[in-house]
Amino acid sequence: MAGRVEGKIALITGGGSGIGQATALAFAREGAKVVIADVIVEGGEETVTRIKHEGGAAIFVKTDVTQAAEVEAMVKHTVDTYGRLDYAFNNAGIAGAAAKTSDYTPAQWDRVIAINLTGVWLCMKCEIQQMLKQGGGAIVNTASVAGLVGFRSGPAYVAAKHGVVGLTKTAALEYAKAGIRVNAVCPGVIRTPMFERGLKVDPRIEETMSAREPIGRLGKPEEIAEAVVWLCSDAASFVTGLPMAVDGGWIAQ
Repeated sequence: MAGRVEGKIALITGGGSGIGQATALAFAREGAKVVIADVIVEGGEETVTRIKHEGGAAIFVKTDVTQAAEVEAMVKHTVDTYGRLDYAFNNAGIAGAAAKTSDYTPAQWDRVIAINLTGVWLCMKCEIQQMLKQGGGAIVNTASVAGLVGFRSGPAYVAAKHGVVGLTKTAALEYAKAGIRVNAVCPGVIRTPMFERGLKVDPRIEETMSAREPIGRLGKPEEIAEAVVWLCSDAASFVTGLPMAVDGGWIAQ
């Protein structure tokens, strides 16, 4: 039986670990050829190796999503290699510093916004240009439950993720009739390397966050991956402009 995205070309930023890596593996298992983009070479190459080990096709492109020239080169390399770009998952992001709004520094703010919001816009800009040339495609952006509700001590992260949701809705409206669907996933608390780094700072975080999740546990990267693949696939052909919460019921509280 053919996979849900058999023969399609999927680009994943931040594909070297966590949600991005899990999603790249899921796309490959469902029949897509995958382009992994990440600023960390080791992680990106590891993802490619895992995909090829499972019999899939993948390449790695080192990319800093805050640099327009690198983003343009990423999309160009994708098209030069595989001929087109069917799906894009704009997932690269950072948590940033934890501090209240009045204590945040301009440098901390600029870094989070540059990666988590401007980086998504730069990727979408180039991806949409290619998709317009070929007659359609699907884009999924990584937002967060922090793009739907506020969180203390994360002003830049929350602002950026709200921005991603707004950008997703705007692009969805702009390009709906051009055959380009644009959606976002809004993960709850997911066990990723980013989360694991937080545990080193405060081991109590896992217990606290698990208790706040109505489902009673943290999410897994693979659970976000399933949502992304579905949003890109033809099964979601009437879905666009959606910030999909995959959060164990967090924002339903």
